[in-house]
Amino acid sequence: MLKKLFYILKPIILRKLQLYLRRKLILSNLQKYKDIWPILKGSEKKPDFFSGWPDNKQFAFVLTHDVEHKRGYDRVLKLMEVEKNLGFISSFNFVPERDYIVKQELLNELRINGFDYGVHGLYHDGKLFSNEQEFLKRAEKINFYLKEWNTKGFRAPAMHHNLDWIGALNIEYDLSTFDTDPFEPQPDGVGTIFPFWVENKRNKNGGYLELPYTLPQDFTPFVLMKEKSAKIWIDKLDWITAHNGMVLVNVHPDYIDFESSGKNYEEFDVKIYTELLEYVKNKYEGKYWNALPSEVARFWKNLFFSKSQNI
Repeated sequence: MLKKLFYILKPIILRKLQLYLRRKLILSNLQKYKDIWPILKGSEKKPDFFSGWPDNKQFAFVLTHDVEHKRGYDRVLKLMEVEKNLGFISSFNFVPERDYIVKQELLNELRINGFDYGVHGLYHDGKLFSNEQEFLKRAEKINFYLKEWNTKGFRAPAMHHNLDWIGALNIEYDLSTFDTDPFEPQPDGVGTIFPFWVENKRNKNGGYLELPYTLPQDFTPFVLMKEKSAKIWIDKLDWITAHNGMVLVNVHPDYIDFESSGKNYEEFDVKIYTELLEYVKNKYEGKYWNALPSEVARFWKNLFFSKSQNI
């Protein structure tokens, strides 16, 4: 009830007070949720048809980013360079109608460098899933941007989700869920560290792939909890890799302190993110498949339909 009340009042609460209240709420519940977050035992169960990742890689490593505001939009290429210099690729999700204009030149630059992008809601106002009629109305405009931007990927703002309604979008994959995260506004996790097929008659392809994030979102541990290292990411990553799962993380350029200045109360040091990337690169060299969400979706769909029907 406290969480519901907070999100109802959130629009009229000062930002610093919002973060303070959320921090207190999380810290007071860490012990309560220790058995389900950040690791949910049982989520490592492999689908019966799963026979391994491409080229016998130990795990999939998927980097995604939600661009919340103009501040984040202006940092997209900077974040791309950080990843590119370490030999990684990622996908950025943009809000079509907020406080920045998504330029085709930027989208082209991402693709030219081997990166990708998707659509992140429509307005980011928390009302996308307020009712089915509203969702379907907005879905028409979202589908317009999916076509205009030549992408088949979607993630809803604030990780709100209704997998049936999302099927109204012309997508191949969705990123709006997580394996386990009791601190999200809609805390119902999907309980798996693997992708899964969502059969949906609304979708012209008969369904779409759901790719849940499996590492905690950056905002919770590093902005709210004030963690100073990538340990929470690394510990769970090691657990996922031991079970040949999908390591998928969502990092926001809006919240990264690229200068390591420590001046902004809602930013975390870029060194934390590079610590994660360098750890994967050094410890798991040759063992990970750093793939775009679209690549994982295509691989899993082919695997699902080629093998599951024979079980």
